Amino acid sequence: MKRLRRYPFADIIFGTVAFLASFLVLSLVFSTILVLYNESSLAIHKFGIINFILTNDWDPVREIFGAAAPLYGTIITTVLSLIFALPVAIGIAIFLSEVSPYLLKSPIGIAIEMLAAIPSIIYGMWGLFTLAPLMADYIEPAIQKTLGHIPIIGKLFEGEPQGVDLFTASVVLSIMIIPFIASIARDSLNLTPNIMKESAYALGATKWEVVKDIMIPYAKLGIYGGVVLALGRALGETMAVAFVLGNNHQITTSLFDSAATITVTLANEFTEADTDIYLSSLFYLAFLLFILSFVILAIAKFFLLKAEKNYSR
Repeated sequence: MKRLRRYPFADIIFGTVAFLASFLVLSLVFSTILVLYNESSLAIHKFGIINFILTNDWDPVREIFGAAAPLYGTIITTVLSLIFALPVAIGIAIFLSEVSPYLLKSPIGIAIEMLAAIPSIIYGMWGLFTLAPLMADYIEPAIQKTLGHIPIIGKLFEGEPQGVDLFTASVVLSIMIIPFIASIARDSLNLTPNIMKESAYALGATKWEVVKDIMIPYAKLGIYGGVVLALGRALGETMAVAFVLGNNHQITTSLFDSAATITVTLANEFTEADTDIYLSSLFYLAFLLFILSFVILAIAKFFLLKAEKNYSR
């Protein structure tokens, strides 16, 4: 207490700097919202909200624009990438924290973290020139042959496999977000107290039972956090998806068809917007992506805080 009284000016400076840093974040968020709303106001007034979201047409010649197809592509690729990435990432985290020999933990851990540092455009080029031909020639035909005859699931794999489609884009995106989930899940699993694991082993539990009943419940909040982080990365990814998705503004039920996402549409068409309404519609898409990301991450954060509250009881 004496030291705090001796340096009141330093405390004031520290508190002011901390407040300004926090206020800067809020200012950036609100300024982004204002800029996006101002630039998209022309499209908002012309198309409205519900009509713009539900309209599938995207025709710059007739100046008719709708966000249904890009929104659909964004949601589908994000959900599929999480479905593909989550089991793999959790498996990697479990292997590194409990199964892997000591000599392999460090090299594999470094390799996983290096994946997160690779620029997204490199993932896109690899996906286009390496993965897409493999998907078109081998993987997608095999999936179509195996699952195509199932009444409901088969409709997801109709059409001619082409490699540049929703399925390939989701696979590339899942590879990109695996390091985020795996690294955070591994660190969370490593925080499990050794006494809890040793007690379970002493009672006769197998390694699988220790992982399933001790480590995963203890680390679930950290795993949720990694999923939320990966979700934010998947929603906003542009270049990797642009290479392997195409730019087809159509809602399709087949994963083997090309499609469009909001970020891909912005990247491909922003320089081509030669009219005010065209440019405003692109800003409108960006505004919707911002709101979609904010809402989804807010919902995920809500469930994370709820789980943390229940876990602390």
